[in-house]
Amino acid sequence: MADIKKKPVQIVETVLRDAHQSLVATRMTTEQMLPIIDKMDKVGYRAVECWGGATFDASLRFLHEDPWERLRKFKDGFKNTKLQMLFRGQNILGYNHYADDVVEYFVQKSVANGIDIIRIFDALNDIRNLKTAVNAANKEKNAEVQIALCYTLGDAYTLDYWKDIAKRIEDMGADSLCVKDMAGLLTPYAAEELIGSLKGSTKLPIELHTHYTAGVASMTLLKAVESGCDIIDTAISPLALGTSQPATEVMVETFRGTPYDTGLDINLLSEIADYFQPIREGFIKSGLLNPKVLGVNINTLKYQVPGGMLSNLINQLKEAGKEDKYREVLEEIPRVRKDFGEPPLVTPSSQIVGTQAVMNVLSGERYKLVPKESKKIMLGEFGQTIKPFNAEVQKKIIGDEKPITCRPADLIPPQLPEFEKQVAKWKEQDEDVLTYALFPKVAEEFFEYRAAQKTKVDMTKADKAAGAYPV
Repeated sequence: MADIKKKPVQIVETVLRDAHQSLVATRMTTEQMLPIIDKMDKVGYRAVECWGGATFDASLRFLHEDPWERLRKFKDGFKNTKLQMLFRGQNILGYNHYADDVVEYFVQKSVANGIDIIRIFDALNDIRNLKTAVNAANKEKNAEVQIALCYTLGDAYTLDYWKDIAKRIEDMGADSLCVKDMAGLLTPYAAEELIGSLKGSTKLPIELHTHYTAGVASMTLLKAVESGCDIIDTAISPLALGTSQPATEVMVETFRGTPYDTGLDINLLSEIADYFQPIREGFIKSGLLNPKVLGVNINTLKYQVPGGMLSNLINQLKEAGKEDKYREVLEEIPRVRKDFGEPPLVTPSSQIVGTQAVMNVLSGERYKLVPKESKKIMLGEFGQTIKPFNAEVQKKIIGDEKPITCRPADLIPPQLPEFEKQVAKWKEQDEDVLTYALFPKVAEEFFEYRAAQKTKVDMTKADKAAGAYPV
């Protein structure tokens, strides 16, 4: 190895976003995060992933926190480290497609509030659904645009497919490319082959994001880096492994003294780990961190089903009192996925395919019961899949309705003016309209809560001024 040119691998730390999203349903509070930011800022990470994904929804819904305020606090604390977010293309951070004006405004406000790197992906790898977000991000001088490919398996997903789509992404104006392996399906030698091929077809820096669910992720990162991968996503050890990412300290030590040496200080990383250790213990004690998600789930590789999707299936079957049908449902998932054009299984396609498989098994007849989301996918409302739908199944689900073939958002008129009207009575900052656009009901409840908190504070101040409290 001595004669290999030095090529330090860069690290993106996920503890403030995907690590706690994967392990504890995104329940870490801003208050738990802020005290360690100063120390994290000294590490020399390429970036800290801290926003987007499910953090926006969970902050409002469960923590009664303003996600925009969280982002601003991160920006104040991280003086030397870039902040990264995950953006679901035309879905933004929600579950439906939004009009272009909403997507563009969300990108502008994300950058204005502190985001440096926007990782944009589409659940179906339909790059038409990335276009608006990518163009909007490219207009922001301070933003780096990273496009993520959702990695999955299937006979259509050949090396030629990945090379071709990587080239198209480069042509779209991306600054970097991420292979997003949300289910932990990428095995070490497959990573070596994939990254090696991508390095031959694009000049873009390549990042690899994977999960430890199937137990192979650290080895996968090792082979990927040896094959030319420039950046890897890792999580500080107390919130690593299981359905999260490989541990930061382990990967730093793995590359120590090699051409890929990260140069990061293991002692500083240990101090950061010490900070998160009691937070982890608290999550275990409260039941938020279920030890089951920390083990190896080999069904992930066997059925190509992400860890979170497996737990959803178990819950759906429990509620129906049909846990004995678990194996049958697992076997039905690949069949439904094939009928639905073999999409990657990631939000929202994973939920749609999984729920449909459960319904097929429980009703005793395939596609007798069909949720509206299954109909939407068959009508082309989420975009284009890599393979055609099963024509027979499509006919059964949508009847004589005509599927769309254009980019779904082309059919959505501008939405911002109407959202502005609806949010007017609660609006305290420009960003409130975007919060409302994504999650109207949750936003209303949060705005009411925010107003009540302000009233409480104002009353306390008035009481103090009147001498009701000792100051």
